[in-house]
Amino acid sequence: MTPTFLFLLILSLTDVSMSAPIDSEDQTGQSMDIMLRPQTDPKPPVLEDDIALPDTSSRNADPCTATGCKWPKTGRYVYVPYYISTNYTSKEANIIMKGLQSFNKSTCIRLVPWKPDDRHFLSFESRDGCWSKVGRQKKGQIISLEKKGCLSNHTVQHEVLHALGFKHEISRSDRDEYVKILFENIKPGKESNFKKVETNNLRTPYDFKSIMQYKKYAFSKNEMPTIVAKSDPNLDFGHAKQMNKNDIIRVNRLYNCCSKKTPCTISN
Repeated sequence: MTPTFLFLLILSLTDVSMSAPIDSEDQTGQSMDIMLRPQTDPKPPVLEDDIALPDTSSRNADPCTATGCKWPKTGRYVYVPYYISTNYTSKEANIIMKGLQSFNKSTCIRLVPWKPDDRHFLSFESRDGCWSKVGRQKKGQIISLEKKGCLSNHTVQHEVLHALGFKHEISRSDRDEYVKILFENIKPGKESNFKKVETNNLRTPYDFKSIMQYKKYAFSKNEMPTIVAKSDPNLDFGHAKQMNKNDIIRVNRLYNCCSKKTPCTISN
């Protein structure tokens, strides 16, 4: 590794963590990875396509956010350590870091580089598919971002929102007021992706433009819609490329981030 490359990597990590403490450990050198790589569990069973089942029971905010799966707040900020596998190239790692920056800029969440004494952290790895567990787990947790198909800004944001405690929009407890699920069009074995949960909706509306919203034809077996908006059956949705205002507001409300810099006013 050249000194110039190392300097540029440290500089980019500084941008990600903003005012949070910075650790200048090498996250790209193979020898450092062998010495300091955090230990995580192998891929767990997956529910709702990209939500990995937690260690004990399954957990818009998931009900577990009221019983222990929220990340702790220290002063004004919620520090979430992260580790990016050295299997990613520098270009691929930069895509992940760009997604992390968006949380640092719009919420009180601070994604900070992992240190060897961090027990709770996110480990970004190129596993099979795109998935994450919901909420903070008992130890290091994997966010799988497979190199082929998962390395995009919106996928990074989507999976990090899962790790912060959020489920899909379609799982909201009030979803039946807004959408109709056409189970007859769903692929066999994929019905669990449409399970409704007693979520904490944080006084926010169902949002078809949320980054957590499924596409209209998600898991369709016959190219017919599986989700239809009751207000407009012709409405198309599920194409968000980044978190919208309501996605950000939910994070701010769940983690008590509300301030002049991180407002919590609902966008209609």
